[in-house]
This record gives sequence, structure tokens and C-alpha cells, in this order.
Amino acid sequence: MLTLLKKKKSLKDITAPIASEMKVFDEYFKKSIASRIPLLDKITYYIASRKGKQMRPMFVIFCGKLCGPVNKSTYIAATCVELGHTSTLVHDDVIDDSNERRGFFSIKALWKNRIAVLVGDYLVSRCFLVAIRNKEYQLLDFMATATEQIMEGELLQMEKARRLDIDEAIYYEVIKGKTASLIASACAAGTASVTKDEASIENARLLGEKIGMAFQIKDDLFDFGTDDVGKPVGNDIKEKKMTLPLIFALERAPRGTKKKIINIIKKNNNQPEKVAEVIDFVKGSGGLEYATEVMYRYRSEAFEILDRFPDSEVRTALRAVITYVTERKK
Repeated sequence: MLTLLKKKKSLKDITAPIASEMKVFDEYFKKSIASRIPLLDKITYYIASRKGKQMRPMFVIFCGKLCGPVNKSTYIAATCVELGHTSTLVHDDVIDDSNERRGFFSIKALWKNRIAVLVGDYLVSRCFLVAIRNKEYQLLDFMATATEQIMEGELLQMEKARRLDIDEAIYYEVIKGKTASLIASACAAGTASVTKDEASIENARLLGEKIGMAFQIKDDLFDFGTDDVGKPVGNDIKEKKMTLPLIFALERAPRGTKKKIINIIKKNNNQPEKVAEVIDFVKGSGGLEYATEVMYRYRSEAFEILDRFPDSEVRTALRAVITYVTERKK
């Protein structure tokens, strides 16, 4: 008897209900970053031609379509969200001294730090200007709030990296600011572009927040490697970032073991064999299983909020996107 294996859907398949809207958004985004300065125009063209999955503008459009037909305000919201997100990526590569982004050279690697910082500043200023010039003042509020929370999350993480005293509650505060705040704003902005119903907008914001929390925990799990992903990377350990799997393992370790692991992270975090030792410690302590459980809990909460919206093809597709976020392999 032959068993027919169902092919797993790709992100492109899942997001088919918004494919035409994403094409329109792409044109809005390209126009928003164009500049009369040749060097800047060259750099922004490089950025636009090497786009990633564009998950955040997808969330804007999905949440818009949940409540009404997509319109100009929706595309402006998606554009501002992507401008804000891209600016953080450019700045992050400077902060992390990273020469690669999405498999290509980073802006920092090609044009060095000073230009990269200015390009990141240009992108975030364009985000605010696009909102202001289109009189989208609620969108401006969403983006300014997200920007504030992202900076606070980054600085809180840096502060804690110095002392390595972060606990689980602080970790959630960090990722809520760093990652979840922008996705929450994206979902709220998408809904606000088609309806003035405050309950729907708040539900969309909460939905995005839950998705963002799950998204970041998944990213943190990648740092420890799995059979599917391949060799462990350990970048967070090298950068002294305390993520949920490590926090869980340390909180349950004997005092001597905890002291030893923290000492490795503080003093030997650039030695591959020592980083591997920390990864093995986390894996043996149940840290990955616990973080995965928490990630799925946030996903379940996201599904519960999503079900508050009317049933539709768009809602079904968005549910599949949320599943993709927690099951992705990279």
C-alpha cells in the first residue's frame, strides 16, 4: 500500500491570500527609501534588492484584511513598519560588529560604521516622515512607541550582560521590548488602517505581542542548535546574552555549577570549546525543552486572540503563519 506524503507548505504558499497586496506594498517601500543623494540611493537600492521574509509588513496586511479591505493607509503602515525594522537591522550590525545579514554583506561591512549609522538614522527618519506627511498620526504613535521600547529593551539587555544577573521576568521584559513591541505595533497599525474599533485594534496589538514573544524564543533556541538546524552557533553566549534556555538551566543548577558556567560566559566566551561546554550544560538541564514549552504557550495565547476575529480565509492563513513562526528551521 502506497503512503502519500503531504508536502509541507512554504511561507509563500501560506501567504498566498495577501500576495497581491505584498506586491503593492513593495512598490510603496521602494519609493519610500529613494534618495536624490547618489550614495544613499545606491545603498537603499542594495537594501531593497536583498529583502528578507518581510514578516512584519505581512502582519500589517494580514491584520488589515482581518477587519476590512486593504487601503492606502494599510500600505503606508506596512511601509513605516518595514522602514523602522530595517533601521534596527542596520544599527544592530554596527553594534554587533556583524559583516553579514541574510546571507549577504551587511551595510556596515560594505560601507563601514559611520555610513551604516547614518543610513540607519535615515531609515528611521523616513519612517516618521512617511507617517507625518500622510497625516497618519495614530500610526506615528504606534511607531514611536515601538522605537522607544526597542531601545529600552536593547539597553536593558546590555546592562544585564555586564553583570549576568538576568532572571526569567527580566528576560521577558527584554524580548517584549526588543522584538514583540514592533510586531505588536505592526498588527495594531494594520487593523487601525481599516477600522476605528478600539477593541479590535487592542486585540490585534495583543496578538502581535504574543507572536513576537514566540518568535524571539524560537530565535534564541536556534543559538543552541538542533538536529534540524545543524551545528550549534553560540553567538548569544559569545555576546553574553542571557536567553531563556540558559536562564532556566542556571536557576536549577547547583551553586558550584552555576558559578562555573557564569565564569565561562564572563571570561571564556570567545573560546569555542568553552561555548560548546555551556551549550551542552543547557541541553542537559532541560533548558531547550522548557523554552520550547513557553514558546508554544505564547503561540496558544496568540491563537486564542486570533479566534476573536471573524472566521475567514485570511484568519486561517494567519494562523498558518503563526505556526510557521514557531516551526521554522531558520
